[in-house]
Amino acid sequence: MLPLLWLIPVLPLLGFTILTLAGGALERRSIAWLGTGSVGLAFIVAILIAIETSGGPGTRVFSQFGWTWFDIAGFMPRMGLYLDALSMVMVLVVTGVSFLIHLYSVQYMADDEGFRRFFAYMNLFVASMCVLVLADNLLLLYLGWEGVGLCSYLLIGFWYRDATNGSAAQKAFIVTRIGDVAMLIGLFVLFTSLGTLDIQMLMQRAEEQWSGGSMLAVAAAALLLGGALGKSAQLPLQTWLPDAMAGPTPVSALIHAATMVTAGVYLTARTHVLFTLAPPVQLAVAVIGALTLVLAGCSALAQNDLKRVLAYSTISQIGYMFLALGVGAWSAAIFHLMAHAFFKALLFLSAGVVIMALHDEHNIHKMGGLRNTLPVAFWTFLIGSASLAALPLVTAGFFSKDLILWYAWSSPQGGPWLWVAGWLGALLTGLYIFRVVFIVFFGRSQGEIVWRPGWVVKLPLLVLAALSVAGGWIELPQWLGHIEWFTDYVTHALPAATAVRGNQNILQWLSAVASLGGIGLAWLLFMCFPRVLERFMQGRTARVLRNYWHLGWGFDWLYDRALVRPYRWLTRDNRQDPVDAFYTGVAQLCVLSWHSLSASQNGQLRRYAMVIASGGVIIAAIMLFA
Repeated sequence: MLPLLWLIPVLPLLGFTILTLAGGALERRSIAWLGTGSVGLAFIVAILIAIETSGGPGTRVFSQFGWTWFDIAGFMPRMGLYLDALSMVMVLVVTGVSFLIHLYSVQYMADDEGFRRFFAYMNLFVASMCVLVLADNLLLLYLGWEGVGLCSYLLIGFWYRDATNGSAAQKAFIVTRIGDVAMLIGLFVLFTSLGTLDIQMLMQRAEEQWSGGSMLAVAAAALLLGGALGKSAQLPLQTWLPDAMAGPTPVSALIHAATMVTAGVYLTARTHVLFTLAPPVQLAVAVIGALTLVLAGCSALAQNDLKRVLAYSTISQIGYMFLALGVGAWSAAIFHLMAHAFFKALLFLSAGVVIMALHDEHNIHKMGGLRNTLPVAFWTFLIGSASLAALPLVTAGFFSKDLILWYAWSSPQGGPWLWVAGWLGALLTGLYIFRVVFIVFFGRSQGEIVWRPGWVVKLPLLVLAALSVAGGWIELPQWLGHIEWFTDYVTHALPAATAVRGNQNILQWLSAVASLGGIGLAWLLFMCFPRVLERFMQGRTARVLRNYWHLGWGFDWLYDRALVRPYRWLTRDNRQDPVDAFYTGVAQLCVLSWHSLSASQNGQLRRYAMVIASGGVIIAAIMLFA
């Protein structure tokens, strides 16, 4: 099956092409089969290749060369694919979760007038993400990177008739472009310094030619980090993600679970050699991740929109992945990436059922008592919430988050403050997600159910619920059997993490305390003593802090005044620029000429004939006497 690796990105790309060119010739049933089936076939190919490559060490790495993209002055990037343990995990997660989201979308988007356009965009998104994770050189990776950015713009603004959705799409596109420009400059630095963009050769040359702490290594790693921060919505480029909730719920699941937001994590892991050679930048990765996970957790606690809670949760969980990358726990970051793909896709899709059932209601305070009327949504959302909150022993999120907290303390690059940030984030996670559970699914019912999920919605929910629980059993701590199947597999592509301090058992119990403490605190505040909480929130300090968190710590306010308004002022002032005066004069001259010539167009045929005849005489005279 390895020679068929190229089918993984090509199949969804083919689906996009057919859906785009078909116009209105396809029925909705055919569109659903084509859009979902192309991704499903790509997933099947990925599974068969994963089985083949698990046979032994010699089959774990595979390169496939297509053709030379272009040849300019010796620069010959290839259209080539590279498969190792890291890209294999990413491909399985991307195609598998995307297939379930496509299947869910068949009923969710069934009545939408843009049904064909939706699946075309989704297919292109998956194809771009597959190119990104399978590319054997950074230029091809950048092509997939920009393809994902384009599709995010199209999907976030899918309901483009609403100006708010268009603004959210523009915001996502512009903010991520800031990071993308930094990344592009980083590619220039790498090529001019090392003479190649082939990823494996690049890492080898970097190790050979650059010493640890080299200015070039620091510059290149910092620029790549800029791109990663934009795509993965980390400080200070995190502001686009909450507004991206303007898109349909399956889009939110696709962008926030296994695809776009994890691209920055993948890029950092794929180029880990550069970050190892740049210790200040690697430390910055850990610090940014720690700060992001705490700040986003606080903001999630203050949101009333169900999808915005999950959006801030995504920012926070990606922060955990960056924390792991920064302390050198590469496999732990990818393990949490996989677990997060399962439980966050589950949470978004379950939330979509609630929103549709309540006639597009997003405010959690206008919901309630849904555990009996929407049992499938309740149990699947509860399982996803438990995994997100890292409920000990029974959820995938516990094992992945626990591993990150362990290395945040014990690794040579880790330390107590990074661990404290991660522990506090775990406490906040249990608090904010079970706040949603108790408000939405318990208490008094406040809305009438107008929509019920069918099997194409229930099946993805049940599969993701099972993965949100059992997906963590491939990596168990010492006191639970010491299974390290995931780490053993991924370390064929990434260095193994090292522990130099701490007692793992004690730290694991402390992480369990954080998870259970957050859930217990949510139970006390929102189920046992809600009136006490209401009285507390009426205080001035509490209201100010809540509003501050609700607005995402004021980053949008700051950027609007520091960047957006000055830029708009400059553009308005630039209209009077002296350079523009010349071109304005040319335009006015054209207008005057048009007025002069239009005066000759009086509709009198005899005058037109006279002018033509006169012109003919003049031309003949020139030819005879010149």
